[in-house]
Amino acid sequence: MTDKTEWPSSLDDNELDELDRYLRAHTGEGDLLLDGVHGLLSALTVGPLLVLPDEWLPEVLHEPFADEDEGNRVLALLAKLNDSISAELDVQAYEPILGEVEMETGPMLSAAGWCEGFSRGIDLRAGLWENRLSEDPQLMELLGPVMALAVDEGILSAETEFEKLSDDEYDECLSQVPAVLGAVNQYWQTKPATETEVEAMMLQHRPSNDDDEAPPRQRSGHWVH
Repeated sequence: MTDKTEWPSSLDDNELDELDRYLRAHTGEGDLLLDGVHGLLSALTVGPLLVLPDEWLPEVLHEPFADEDEGNRVLALLAKLNDSISAELDVQAYEPILGEVEMETGPMLSAAGWCEGFSRGIDLRAGLWENRLSEDPQLMELLGPVMALAVDEGILSAETEFEKLSDDEYDECLSQVPAVLGAVNQYWQTKPATETEVEAMMLQHRPSNDDDEAPPRQRSGHWVH
């Protein structure tokens, strides 16, 4: 068994609460909350190319900080959250941060926010992902459980209509997320993006968020880790 001192330094519950409160107070409709930020950073961690904070921070932060201390604190929490993902994957301790939505039967866990963030992380390197997904069915197969959740939550559209996942199927897909991320991370390490793929991506124009006409997600509740 791995000694406790060797486990990655992840955000504790108080830090997660602190970051959660900040994001809820400084985001608008359709912006990522804590579960979405975790999904975004997870996609970037296991993706084909490094994405620097200067590129992903605008997906997370939408208002100026009240002061330097607040800015330093929020950036430190985001950096720690980002760094913890690869460390947790290395020791098989990764768990997605999920949303909690109120249903008639009571609160239910939801992967909608995490999947939304994951899809936005893929969008930051869309050309590489789309090219490889179209050419290598192995990657599509590896992403199967995450894509099933995203389609079920309406985050991704599918060419054919699928029945909603049953509760057991939904839970099974959720349970596979850590293994999916580990496998996708390994995939890009063993089959890295080629120079041709990178050059093609650089030539592509990535549309701005203003061009995205998808309706904003309607979510409530709190993160659950």
